[in-house]
Amino acid sequence: MAEKVLVAMSGGVDSSVAAYLLQQQGYACIGVTMRLYENETAGIPRGHTCCSLDDVEDARAVAYDLGMPYYVLNFTEEFDEKVIRKFVQVYQNGGTPNPCIDCNRYLKFDHLLNRARELGCDYIATGHYVQRWQDENGRWGLRKNDDPGKDQSYVLYSLTQDQLAHTLFPLGGMHKDAVRAIAEEQGLCNARKHDSQDICFVPDGDYAAFLERYTGQPMQPGNFVDEQGHVIGRHKGAARYTIGQRKGLGISAETRLFVSGKNMAENTVTVGLESALFHSSLLADEWNWIAAPPAVGQPLPCTARTRYHQPERPATATLLPDGRVRVDFAAPQRAIAPGQAVVLYNGESVIGGGTILNVE
Repeated sequence: MAEKVLVAMSGGVDSSVAAYLLQQQGYACIGVTMRLYENETAGIPRGHTCCSLDDVEDARAVAYDLGMPYYVLNFTEEFDEKVIRKFVQVYQNGGTPNPCIDCNRYLKFDHLLNRARELGCDYIATGHYVQRWQDENGRWGLRKNDDPGKDQSYVLYSLTQDQLAHTLFPLGGMHKDAVRAIAEEQGLCNARKHDSQDICFVPDGDYAAFLERYTGQPMQPGNFVDEQGHVIGRHKGAARYTIGQRKGLGISAETRLFVSGKNMAENTVTVGLESALFHSSLLADEWNWIAAPPAVGQPLPCTARTRYHQPERPATATLLPDGRVRVDFAAPQRAIAPGQAVVLYNGESVIGGGTILNVE
C-alpha cells in the first residue's frame, strides 16, 4: 500500500508542483489548505500574500486536476493565538517579530502534522526550498537549497526531530525555473502566479495601522533621543520604527541618522550615526537544536544569519547553563534586531536557531 502524504497547498506554484512530484513518486496524496486569516472579510486587499479566497480556489483546482482529495482546514483561532498575538506582543515590547517562523513552528509543522496523523497519513509535505537528510546515527538534519536565492532553511530552524522524520520537501534540491517549467508542462493553473511576499495578515505592509486596528489603541507619540539621551524630535509611536531604519524619521540633521534602539517603557526611540548599529555579540532564547547540541560552555565555530536572505557571517556560539545561546561574531554586524531569528550553520547544514533577545 502506498504511503499517505498530507500536502500543504497554499495555492502557489511551489506547493502545487510538490504535490505533483509526490504523486509521480507513488505516494497517495491528500491536498489541504490551511485557512489562517480572513483578509477579505476584514476588508483588506490581499496584496502579494497567501491565504486569500483566490488561493484556496487555485489549490482546489490543482488538487482536482491531479485527482487528489482536497480539504480546507480552519486554523484561524490557532493562528490568532500563536502567531498574531505574539506579533503584536513583540512589537509592543520593542522587538521586530518574524511571524512566518512562528507560523511554521506552530501551525504548519505542529497542528498540521497532528491533523495528518488523525487522517492516517505517514507524512506531511510542503513546497519549501530546503533539504532534509539523515546521518549515520539516525539523526535528521536540514540542509540549504542549492539555489541561495530561494533557500528557506532560515525560517525552518525550529523543526524537531519528530517533525523532520515525518516531513517531505520535494523541491529541496530544485531551482524555481525548473519548478515553473514542470507546472507549465502539466498545465497547472498557477504556473505563472507570482510568489507571496507580504505577511498574510498585513498585506499592505502597514504594521502600525494593523497594530492599532488589532489592539484598538492608537500609538502614542514620544521623543526621539540621541545616544546621549537628548531630545531631538518627536516620533509617531515607537512601534512604527525598526532597528536600522533611516527613512521616514522626519528629523532634520546635518548627518544621516538611523534608529539604533527603543525604550518602550519611556516611549523613546534612540537615533544615531550608522556606527551605532554595529554589534559583535547577541543573546538568544527559545532555542532549537537540529544538530546535536554542544556541551554547555564549549565554544562552537559556525556561521550565523540574523535576517532572512542575509549571508551568513563567521561566528562562535556558546550554549549557556540556562539554555540560552550567546553568539559572538568575528566582525561587528549591522542592525541586529531583537525579536528576529538567529540561525547557525555548519557549511550547508542548519545547526539550530533561536530568537534574538539583545545585543552587545
